[in-house]
Amino acid sequence: MIGGDSRVVLTVLLLFQGLGGEGIEFGGDGGDFGGDYSKLSGIIIPGFASTQLRAWSILDCPYSPLDFNPLDLVWLDTTKLLSAVNCWLKCILLDPYNQTDHPECKSRPDSGLSAITELDPGYITGPLSSVWKEWIKWCIEFGIEANAIIAVPYDWRLSPTMLEERDLYFHKLKLTFETALKLRGGPSIVFAHSLGNNVFRYFLEWLKLEIAPKHYFEWLDQHIHAYFAVGAPLLGAPDTIKAILSGSTFGLPISEGTARVMCNSFGSSMWMMPLSKYCRGEDVYWKHFSKGNGGVHHSYRCSEQEPRSNYSGWPTYIANIEVPLVHAGYEAYPSLSEVTHENLTSMECGLPTQLSFSARETSDGTFFKAIENYDPDGKRLSYQLHRLYHSDPVLNPLTPWDRPPIKTVFCIYGTDLKTEVGYYFAPSGKPYPDNWIITDVIYEIEGSLISRSGNLVDGDPGIASGDETVPYHSLSWCKSWLGPKVNITRAPQSEHDGSDVQIDMNVENNREEDIVPNMTRSQRGKYITYYEDSESIPGKRTAVWELDKETS
Repeated sequence: MIGGDSRVVLTVLLLFQGLGGEGIEFGGDGGDFGGDYSKLSGIIIPGFASTQLRAWSILDCPYSPLDFNPLDLVWLDTTKLLSAVNCWLKCILLDPYNQTDHPECKSRPDSGLSAITELDPGYITGPLSSVWKEWIKWCIEFGIEANAIIAVPYDWRLSPTMLEERDLYFHKLKLTFETALKLRGGPSIVFAHSLGNNVFRYFLEWLKLEIAPKHYFEWLDQHIHAYFAVGAPLLGAPDTIKAILSGSTFGLPISEGTARVMCNSFGSSMWMMPLSKYCRGEDVYWKHFSKGNGGVHHSYRCSEQEPRSNYSGWPTYIANIEVPLVHAGYEAYPSLSEVTHENLTSMECGLPTQLSFSARETSDGTFFKAIENYDPDGKRLSYQLHRLYHSDPVLNPLTPWDRPPIKTVFCIYGTDLKTEVGYYFAPSGKPYPDNWIITDVIYEIEGSLISRSGNLVDGDPGIASGDETVPYHSLSWCKSWLGPKVNITRAPQSEHDGSDVQIDMNVENNREEDIVPNMTRSQRGKYITYYEDSESIPGKRTAVWELDKETS
């Protein structure tokens, strides 16, 4: 989920080019802005692992000619990663319990546009590390003013509450919006990618507790004109589970075990856990104005549809894990209410037992509780989940979110690429952190589920597949933000004469079900499908754009 597809980003840029100082006038929004789009600013909230981190320590690396000095690149400096991996890990790892730095080295996020344009300038990583570089280049070519684009990098290793506690990130973000308004005379357009959408959601909830209730919507209208959610994992992403159990290397020259240790030290690793759209937490906002303590555990409340749904509404189980009866150094597996009688019978016979976990069970802690006796990270992960997410004083981030209270919302993502939706794990026989192996992967691809070997798999696939990283079920959650009637347009991505454009007006939108366009598409062409409000919340506009065969 590093970077973004150029076509998706260019689509967003074309909507943004009104910032170029042309003085284009639109229907007034009131105040000094008056619909003059040349006064707008663009604020970029990057995604996971998409901000440079720099050393804020002096670290001598034995057996290596390269040391770490203040302001040296840590994320990402592949040269030092290759030559001094143990030193590099000291600078990148956090304490999994309190999220503090290593005693010998600390890293902090860089600032400005340079912090997000390229992670590791050079020939080793090439385009893999180019994040917003091309987007910024296109902005310049379109004539957008330098002070109209503002990056708000953050330490993507931290959970939301630690971002504020350590770095005052959300206070600074609020000041960024207010400064942009004073500087240019108009509100801002927010561009969030990947995890950046989760960060923006948390900011909106945090803001409710910082501003008097009667001024909250007034502040939003004055400072934020539109929000572009690009590749947003609105209901999480299953590859979070893969990274937590077996490691995700991001294409770096490190082992999966090392990647797992690194991932599990970050409080942010659970921020994109798969979750059920049927389960919500308590309203933290109102608890702050009642007798309840804002720091207590936010219990999940699931609707009656959760137990009736297959896989918490997802295409399949997120995690299927084979557990042995006895693991060296641990007691036998404890009984759980979720485990079926058949599973217990297999365990009594001394046979390995396969347990399956839905999205709800991964985000509510059932999954980590189940592996506590088999994995040294189990208890730490349960602790992180409870302390950093379920007990967050502002918001339980592992709950579905409603449409943000912004005037205009665009949700843009790629579709119909082969995307991982479920995993099968088994003990590897090796010590931690390599104690699990992936025995099979379930993919969604254009309305079907297949295994790693290519066999069709039973489940509940959606009408499309995701963007290679985030499944369609999660990306398309923003369709539930659309109004009761929707206009749908499908057009080729390439230049065309208009003959292949299909339009369906005033389509009924049942928010409990996905909107399925009654349209055709050529097998040889790629299309953009636009869903836009026909009837919407007064004063609000929502649009969802799906780009065929594009990553986001």
